[in-house]
Amino acid sequence: MTLNFPKVQLFVTCVVDSLFPEVGEAVVSVLERLGIEVEFPEAQTCCGQPGYNAGFRPEARRLALNFMDVFERSPAPLVTPSGSCAAMVVHGYADLFAGDAKNLARARALAARTYEFSQFLVDVLGVDPAQVAAGARLNEKVTFHSSCHLLRGLGVKDAGPRLLAAVPGVEVAPLAGADQCCGFGGLFAVKHDDISAAMLDNKLAAIRATGATTVVSCDMSCLMHIQGGLSRDGAPIRSQHLAQVLSQ
Repeated sequence: MTLNFPKVQLFVTCVVDSLFPEVGEAVVSVLERLGIEVEFPEAQTCCGQPGYNAGFRPEARRLALNFMDVFERSPAPLVTPSGSCAAMVVHGYADLFAGDAKNLARARALAARTYEFSQFLVDVLGVDPAQVAAGARLNEKVTFHSSCHLLRGLGVKDAGPRLLAAVPGVEVAPLAGADQCCGFGGLFAVKHDDISAAMLDNKLAAIRATGATTVVSCDMSCLMHIQGGLSRDGAPIRSQHLAQVLSQ
């Protein structure tokens, strides 16, 4: 199936680029399989979210200005494998430039064409999840963790679970408290490590209770946190980004 949507820009994010490049490759694989050309602007850098969350607003604005310069060169939509980073562009930039009319207009225009990966496939393109999952297969019991920024920041609730459930061979086990934070939260896990660890313990207990062999999410930052806990406990459960499941 070829969609009448010729081109997108991949906003790969720092976490994926530096630690999990295979996730970016999986996103490209899925999009190209649907007939979509993927551009990768090599000048892209961090969106500025870490500085923004830490209160370094001038530094975050500088990164945001560079980010807009890079992604404004093409009118194509931005697609990213992260609800967290997408939410920064969609909501954080409007806050950063609230007192700057010219750059606020730029931020809003860019926000209007910035989408998280599952959101883009289901809510923007309106593709049948079965068509997206065609060719993929995973003979496992899996469970799905809903990341906070995707769920609450972007209001995307069902896109990921619908795509996951469409993969042949997959048995999706409901996750108790699926909408509850895993405890990562970026700098939150550093500044409030004791609270973060307690939240992670609750999430890990819920994941183990499903009997799943794989936990799937749309944000590698959450999965990195979750996988760290699973690995320390010796649990035989792996984590995968949704794009990886759809591309295999």
